[in-house]
Amino acid sequence: MYNESFRLLRKLYEFIIKVPKSEYDSVLQSKKCGKSIPANIAEGFAKRSSEKEFKWFLKIALGSCDELITHLRAITVAVPRLHNEAKELADDYKVLSKRINALHAVWKSGKF
Repeated sequence: MYNESFRLLRKLYEFIIKVPKSEYDSVLQSKKCGKSIPANIAEGFAKRSSEKEFKWFLKIALGSCDELITHLRAITVAVPRLHNEAKELADDYKVLSKRINALHAVWKSGKF
C-alpha cells in the first residue's frame, strides 16, 4: 500500500499540473491529501506494535484517500475537460482506499 500510494502520488502530480490556477485551492488540498496517505501509512507502520496507534494512522490515511476523491470530483465540476483523467485517478484512489480498509479490518480482527 505504501508503494502504491507513492505511485498514485506521482500520477496526482502529473494530473494537477493540468488544473487551471483558478482551482488553486483544490490543487493545494489535493497535494496535502496525496502526501498525507503514504506519510500516515509509514507512521502507522512504525508504530504497529500498538494496535490502537496503527489502526489510527490507517484511518487517517483512509480519510485522506476519501477526501482526495472528493477534491478530484470537485475539479471535474470546475474543469469538465479533465473529467476522464480525474475519474480514472479517483478510481485508483478508491482501490487504494479499499485496500487500506481491508488491512485495517484484518489488523483489527487479530488475523494479521
